[in-house]
Amino acid sequence: MRDGNARAVALLRIGVGLFFLVFGQYKVFGTAFTLHGGFEKYLAGFVQHGAFPFMVPVLRFILAHAATPMAFAVAYGELLIGVALVLGLRTKLASFFGMLLMGAMWLSGGYPGPGAAFWMYWGASLDWSVFVLCFVVLMVGRPEEVWALGGRRH
Repeated sequence: MRDGNARAVALLRIGVGLFFLVFGQYKVFGTAFTLHGGFEKYLAGFVQHGAFPFMVPVLRFILAHAATPMAFAVAYGELLIGVALVLGLRTKLASFFGMLLMGAMWLSGGYPGPGAAFWMYWGASLDWSVFVLCFVVLMVGRPEEVWALGGRRH
């Protein structure tokens, strides 16, 4: 067995992957999120209560013109990120897309409001920024070194 750091990064990879499997599976294998307004409900909530001001026009455009395709992209993206991380296949690529998705979510839902204290920006971002940090660790580390189908053989 390799060193403890390799096992720790593999545990992080698998743990984050399991979250994304759960996030994606209910969206892909159900229709509430993709076809019956679930995605639109999230976006509308972000527009009303949590988007950084520069993101509001982007979210409104998606709501008006591309909600269903974006819902499917999010659903399948989350599922594929989860599968890749759990299996240890293309984990750096999956982590890159996971970081982009969580960054977009952070900007869409993590605005504490005008006049908020600096620390409130960090507190409002916790739903997404922790995953961003996990994805950064997976991109700079060696996430496929142990317990991975795509790992290097020594």
